[in-house]
Amino acid sequence: MAQRPGIFPTFFLSGFECSCFLWKDQGRRDLVAETRHREHAWEDYRLLHELGIAVAREGIPWPMADRQGKYDFSSITPFIEAMKEYKITAIWDLCHYGYPDDLDPYQPAFRERFGAYCRAAATHIRKNLPGPYYFTPINEITFFSFCGAEWGWVAPYGHSKEERMRFRLALCHAAIEGVKAIREVIPEARMIHVDPLVQVVAPRDRPDQAQAAWHETYVDTFLAWDVIYGKEHPELGGAPDILDIVGANNYSFGQMEYREHGPHAALPPDDDRIQPLCELLKTVWERYRRPMIISETSGMGKGRAAWMKDVTEEALAAVNQGMDLQAICLFPAVDMPDWHTGKWLHNGICDMVEQDSDLLRVQDQDYVAELRRWQKELNRVTRLDEDPYSDPVELNDVIEAARRLQKRPDKDWC
Repeated sequence: MAQRPGIFPTFFLSGFECSCFLWKDQGRRDLVAETRHREHAWEDYRLLHELGIAVAREGIPWPMADRQGKYDFSSITPFIEAMKEYKITAIWDLCHYGYPDDLDPYQPAFRERFGAYCRAAATHIRKNLPGPYYFTPINEITFFSFCGAEWGWVAPYGHSKEERMRFRLALCHAAIEGVKAIREVIPEARMIHVDPLVQVVAPRDRPDQAQAAWHETYVDTFLAWDVIYGKEHPELGGAPDILDIVGANNYSFGQMEYREHGPHAALPPDDDRIQPLCELLKTVWERYRRPMIISETSGMGKGRAAWMKDVTEEALAAVNQGMDLQAICLFPAVDMPDWHTGKWLHNGICDMVEQDSDLLRVQDQDYVAELRRWQKELNRVTRLDEDPYSDPVELNDVIEAARRLQKRPDKDWC
């Protein structure tokens, strides 16, 4: 038995882009269809099996599964069958930026329908897959509230800070109801509430914007987690056990220079105002003292391997400082298109190559080599065995590696 078993069977996780929003000028989008993940489900999950990754973030598309309270989960059947074959466990995203057309997020029926849908989804998953069970009720509530209620990218197409605040609280309330509904069906289910790590700084020539930048970094970034934890708006029913596991997404564009109107400007990699990832994680840890994962992270293009090196070293620095960091999710497993342009981002473990009306998966060999190097360094498996849960991940291996390597927080993002 492991001296300190991890929450997940492997330290490195992955996942698949599964957004299903109403996009501003294109109607309903289905990123699973755009990446042909359903058609390639067995290939995509075989990839994770062969890479020694036993957990994947995967989505159930609420708008497609819930037709006015009648449920059809057939869209995830290919994933379930592939998971069974390749011994992969899912973290199920139940709302990934999309909700049914007939719902108004500002009405009580929104959270009521979401709770009923979560209950039905949990029942379906428990019936068709063995445990353990992990869920993310609503993905990136903070970012969803920006792109849906201030920037107007996705439904409900709001355009003000006041609408953003209102939408965010509605999403938090629904997420809390969703957790309670899931646990009625699967009391032992674990919840991972995912939001981005953010640092916003004022422009060098606008010190008058420093307070607004600080507020966004230290208040806005945490409000959804605070509500789910019960620190803020306790009347919505949040509690520490509902927050459960904190999922912190880390991308280069999460550190930004403040802009009063519209999305902020990402800091360039050599900007001296960048904070090390370890320091951002420390802020989260000290606020909640809950288990954490880096729930999404990836570099771009030829920088993917270097990005993984930096992120893993920062994660080990965090572990060495006593933070309960359980996993790193290399997201996505296969490439995804830019929402705005449709161009491939080249941020996956595999790139997409268009050939004969199909999308071939081509591994980024440098990225895979870096994953292999860290799996060996941390005494992790490089390929899943018949039962990934027969030998639980030993977090002491990760802790001992962190002590041995003595990595320090570093602003250099390569």
